Amino acid sequence: MSDFNKQVVTATKWSAITEIAAKLVAPVSTMVLARLLTPDAFGILVTATMVISFVEIFTDAGFQKYLIQHNFDSDKDLFQSSTVAFWSNLVLSLAIWLVIICFSENIATLVGNEGRGDVIAVSCFCIPLAAFSSIQMALYKRSFDFKTLFWVRIVGIMIPLVITIPLAFLTRSYWALIIGMIVLNLSNALILTAKSQWKPNFFYRISLLKEMYSFTVWSMFEAISIWMTSYIDIFIVGTMLSQHYLGVYRTSMSTVGQIMGLIVSATTPVLFSSLSKLQNDNRELRRMFFSFQKIVGILLIPLGVGIFLFSDLITDILLGDQWGEASHFIGLWGLTSSITIVFAYYCSEVFRAKGKPKLSTLAQVVHMAFLIPTVLWAVSYGFDFLCDIRALVRLTLILINVIILYGLTGISFIAMVKNVLPSLVASMVMVIGVGALRRLGSGIYLQLSYCAVAAIIYFSVMMTFPKERDILLNLKKYLK
Repeated sequence: MSDFNKQVVTATKWSAITEIAAKLVAPVSTMVLARLLTPDAFGILVTATMVISFVEIFTDAGFQKYLIQHNFDSDKDLFQSSTVAFWSNLVLSLAIWLVIICFSENIATLVGNEGRGDVIAVSCFCIPLAAFSSIQMALYKRSFDFKTLFWVRIVGIMIPLVITIPLAFLTRSYWALIIGMIVLNLSNALILTAKSQWKPNFFYRISLLKEMYSFTVWSMFEAISIWMTSYIDIFIVGTMLSQHYLGVYRTSMSTVGQIMGLIVSATTPVLFSSLSKLQNDNRELRRMFFSFQKIVGILLIPLGVGIFLFSDLITDILLGDQWGEASHFIGLWGLTSSITIVFAYYCSEVFRAKGKPKLSTLAQVVHMAFLIPTVLWAVSYGFDFLCDIRALVRLTLILINVIILYGLTGISFIAMVKNVLPSLVASMVMVIGVGALRRLGSGIYLQLSYCAVAAIIYFSVMMTFPKERDILLNLKKYLK
């Protein structure tokens, strides 16, 4: 195994360990908070997060991706560019936070949260905190130092247990969620800066900012387009329905995200860093892409199908009785998420790794041309119909991304399907098996046993495919 491959394997291992630890704690936090707070409280947090994530697009301005993707001549050049990016981030974020404070009530009304300008103003303190640590995080990812990021994340995942949940128990208020979010960003800023080899210093050079600008401007446009595809429907739900439905809607998405994040969050940063190193070697880039897609597909495709099959069980366990309206959307969102991630999201990582963020921007803009009118039409027919249409319309991302990917690298959609075909076949067999079992009953203990049987069916079918059998039986070699 080459030194580079060893770096990739080690990075993936620590990234995976991080996500496993996070996903062991996150569901516990969600289970407790969902029972202490109402969907309305989560709806208020969603609108605050929507504003924060939009502003952070401009404060980061694509510097993170530039520092990871760009080939620097020396560490000195890297650190100088990092310093310029740091001060640009921090000054801009403080200026924008000040503007938000001045117009907080207007912003709150705009996002459907009238009368809660204080929530917007206070929660947006996260913006300068995130700007303070974003460059350090980029440098860790660039050097494949996911072990350090593991310890940072461990501290972060403990914050809901020691801060958010006790505050929620005492106050029964959305302020518990806001304060927890601020403390999380503060801990990231302190720990990442303390452990980083690079430290901020009083250096700034306009020429370096101009050099980064040509890449970062397209990364910023890409981030805006991704934000719009992620939040435009949330904005519509918040303004045209209610905070209650907004809380149900977003919490359904985040619940699926927590479940799938174990795999996606562990692999995507490593994939981008790996492909960036191979951007000038198309053969090795294709090999790395297909390798990641196959391994992720083995785990993610049956996971999405499983969420669809057992959405009622997942909702009851993770959220509780008051979230029954979320079950249907959780199932659909889980199913379409697994397909979209495998066939579309990883395409975007290729675009960025090859220094073509404008292609990812193009894909998002074309997708929005489908998304916005469809959501505006669907919301008038009620919440359930909106959920169905929103889950289905995201599949257009697959068509858009595979066309662009084929033009850039020659990787075809047929080749991608063949690469994960065993996972698709095994998942279909699993669906048939679970469908037959459900005739026996639908109690909670029976449902749990069906989950176990579904996993056995899936992996039994996978073992009949030689390559997949080799991956499953020799998984340890990928973690050494």
